[in-house]
Amino acid sequence: MKKIVLSILTIAICAPGWSQKLDRSIKPKPGPAPEIKLGQSESFTLPNGLRVFVVENHKLPVISCSIQFDIKPELEGDMAGYRDMMSELLVSGTKTRTKDKLNAEIDKMGATIRPNSEGIFGSGLKKYQDKIFELMGDIVMNANIPQSEVEAEKKKALSGLETQKNDPDAMVNNVSAVVNFGSNHPYGEVANEETIKKIDLATCNKYYNTYFRPNFAYMAIVGDVTVKEIKPIIERYFGSWEKKDVPSSNYSIPALSGTKLTKVAFAPRVAAVQSVVSVTYPVDLKPGTTDAIKARVANTILGGGSQGRLFLDLREKHAWTYGAYSSLTEDILGGNFSATVKCRNKVSDSAVGAILDEMRSMSTDKVTDTTLQNSITYLSGGFAIGLEDPKRVAQYAINIERYHMPKDFYQNYLKNLSAVTAEDVMDISKKYIRPDNANIVVAGSKEEVAEKLAKFSADGKVDYYTNVGKPLVPSSMKAAPAGVKADDVYKKYIAAIGGEKAINSLKDLKITSTTEMQGRAFTIIEMKKAPNMWKQSVDMSMGEKTMTVQKQVFNGTKAFTEAGGQKMDITGDDLDDIKMSADIAVDLHSEQYGIKRTVKGIETINGSDAYVLEITDGKGKKSTEYYDVANSFLVKKIQGDGEKQQISEYADYKEVAGANGYKMPYKVTQVAGGQTIAASVKTIDVNKGIADTEFN
Repeated sequence: MKKIVLSILTIAICAPGWSQKLDRSIKPKPGPAPEIKLGQSESFTLPNGLRVFVVENHKLPVISCSIQFDIKPELEGDMAGYRDMMSELLVSGTKTRTKDKLNAEIDKMGATIRPNSEGIFGSGLKKYQDKIFELMGDIVMNANIPQSEVEAEKKKALSGLETQKNDPDAMVNNVSAVVNFGSNHPYGEVANEETIKKIDLATCNKYYNTYFRPNFAYMAIVGDVTVKEIKPIIERYFGSWEKKDVPSSNYSIPALSGTKLTKVAFAPRVAAVQSVVSVTYPVDLKPGTTDAIKARVANTILGGGSQGRLFLDLREKHAWTYGAYSSLTEDILGGNFSATVKCRNKVSDSAVGAILDEMRSMSTDKVTDTTLQNSITYLSGGFAIGLEDPKRVAQYAINIERYHMPKDFYQNYLKNLSAVTAEDVMDISKKYIRPDNANIVVAGSKEEVAEKLAKFSADGKVDYYTNVGKPLVPSSMKAAPAGVKADDVYKKYIAAIGGEKAINSLKDLKITSTTEMQGRAFTIIEMKKAPNMWKQSVDMSMGEKTMTVQKQVFNGTKAFTEAGGQKMDITGDDLDDIKMSADIAVDLHSEQYGIKRTVKGIETINGSDAYVLEITDGKGKKSTEYYDVANSFLVKKIQGDGEKQQISEYADYKEVAGANGYKMPYKVTQVAGGQTIAASVKTIDVNKGIADTEFN
């Protein structure tokens, strides 16, 4: 080894001319794009039209199979949302297996079988390949969806909609879908409460029986298999699959025809301290075209990562956001462009302006050779890594067949990618990056942000939308009639809920409510005992068992919270808040807590006029309460500000049995920390003699 090292040193010393000829200030030119050798896929077609692609990979004893349907479906219409349910409905049983039996057979193998509205995926150990294909075939040919499962999925979907009501990402996605594609395109249909409720079993079965057909399907098999071995298995389990004519719908995207000017679409978000901004619009960009490769390079330069122009400007230069990115997607039914950031209310309009400026620069400022080469290198690396995944290779084979792409598209991908020039980037940007034809979609604070965005709209207006993309006429506060006083509004509320006598008769209360979050059922139990003891527990259902996930207790002096096995004392302002909550007759004790009320005006809440009262407590903390003008009930309350803000809405007031006419709301919706919890009161027990030990 020593002699080798000395020889190298000798060569270096004796050949100074080498170093003199090397100019390190000149960056080496990139070499030619490497030749791509894709893993070979073999294919065959069954008599019923099912096209099968097989990619051998014998590194591990596993197999995977993906079936994709070439579906151009009819519109969901007034039942929007049923296609999203198909992934669960299709594993709710078959004509030969119950749901439990199907799940048991999958679990026994440790396999994965996941259907959706456009296909099915399965994977597992090679030794179970026969069983995996048998079960997949049973699902695509013999699914048996029971009415009970449809109702269960509708219930889950409605719960999901409730939790997304104030979710800014969901709001922006929904509004973007509507303004980009319109209601006459499948990408523009957004499910809402009305459409979910209308979904029926017949519609789900019609979709399944219409579109799950072999002559419009592509099957990709990857793993420890050969064509010779797998073909008889596929013939056995999919050969009897009946082919039928499958309808194909045509859609138009209005925004792609005629002159489309910039529009601001705003979704007001309660308690927003920041905005989610998306500059977006549809594009006519198809898979497998020469434009698609150039568009990927242009998007990478604009916002494809931490070196993109958007990131360097909005985050690194101005510190307005943690990240700023863009996407430019190709799609056979309609692609889209989107540049997205999350930023503080104060800088939301500045962020929009910066995004538009960077988009314009793509057509005016020629990209440097270094930036261009870095982007091409980044995309080349991603493509090369993808080739390590046999499933990706199989997908490429399907793409070429499905989208009628050039047979050598992927073979020549790196060569075509490396050939993209700075001029190509400018030309493709002029075609697909269009800041003057965009939808500026924002979810955020109407009061702090909306009007500042009007300057970006071609007509100088801001269009408002609900969280599910329906046009919205935002409510604005109007003056209350002369002579209306806060004390009078509040006295009417006390009378509406039963009066002082009914409230003073309360000795103890136990309220049991239920809610759903992320598909799980929860029970909320709240107890109060005069004069000032309080307890609340949240229990999660786990089959036939329940588990307490959170508990808060106040014994009149001290309070604690317990969650995840950790117990912590509650002190300071939080303890003061609990003391008020624990007061069973708090509605009658305004003076005790230094509460003062002022009428601010009238605002429309859920379609009805409500008096808006500003509340200030003894410590100067402010909140807002809304009392229905017609029936005097409290319908909404906003407490705190910023990230600690909590919004509560109350509905369905009913008289509580045995409470001398006392009324309470049986539906309560709370929004806090970006989460929405909709609780329904199931039972209210009054004066049943709750023991003091409950509050230990």
